[in-house]
Amino acid sequence: MTPSLNSIVSRLHARHLRLLIEIDEHRSLLGAAGSVGLTQPGASKALQEIETTFGTTLFNRTNRGLEPTAAGHCVIRYARVVHTDISNLRHDLDAILRGVGGRLAVGAIMGAVPLLMRAVSQLTAIQPEMSLEIIEDTSQSLLTQIESGRLDMALCRTSVSSSPDLFTSTFVQNETLAVIANVNHPLRDEGTLSLEQLAESRWIVYRANMPMRVQLEREFHDAGIRFPLHLVETTSILATLSLLQNQPEFVALVSIDVAKQCVQHNRVCILPLAIKSVSDPYELVTRRGSQATPAMEQLRSLLIPIEGDDVGRDGTR
Repeated sequence: MTPSLNSIVSRLHARHLRLLIEIDEHRSLLGAAGSVGLTQPGASKALQEIETTFGTTLFNRTNRGLEPTAAGHCVIRYARVVHTDISNLRHDLDAILRGVGGRLAVGAIMGAVPLLMRAVSQLTAIQPEMSLEIIEDTSQSLLTQIESGRLDMALCRTSVSSSPDLFTSTFVQNETLAVIANVNHPLRDEGTLSLEQLAESRWIVYRANMPMRVQLEREFHDAGIRFPLHLVETTSILATLSLLQNQPEFVALVSIDVAKQCVQHNRVCILPLAIKSVSDPYELVTRRGSQATPAMEQLRSLLIPIEGDDVGRDGTR
């Protein structure tokens, strides 16, 4: 039986959490002990205390070192959350005491990067001593990082999560999509394009089951056209731009904000193809139950000037 909450709280110490993280990093007691300032016997005793506290084995001894058990992975994940929260607490407390700064770790999916960068530019002008970490990744990866405490918030979509109840989300804006291509693409000067005219093009797309990919597949399905077989899959805008510049016959589906920013630098052109289906909107997502810091609130106000209700995907407010 899992020990009671009171039992765990009374016996677990901050040094235990740090030791768990270091064991996960080093996969050895010796390496972890050195990182936390303990002898190997001291680290072994501390690990025994931790396992006794949780009432289960957290690591298996293998020829590759200490391998976390399923319970170990769970405990380590939450140890990282607590450690990150304490670290953020220190930064935020220091900022409050000094009246400036703070720290913020924020993520965005590719299409929302221009929107986030505009808000971040405003934020750094208001708070020049603020430290920021910015991560661009898929919604699934960003949600995992929010859950683990590695990110404070992100512009992404909670619709891809199998556990949407873990998050609180606020609508930011709808996403409009555009098809971009090499500046010398033969169809760039057409008045209006149909999907049939691009059906034989080489498409650069997100991998299967991602929202933007699903939307493109829906466009082909609704038009009664077979979806292209020979694709290039990537979530990197740099890879997309490089391919488009090197291959005039390639086309790619991106957000209109990304497309406009690339066009400004004469990197690509926007083809006159209207995307009919509607994608999931951008949401500003945080971990449910987490306390918003002053830095988070400042960024939120810049992204959502007139703030609406926080609405979870499960319909709670």
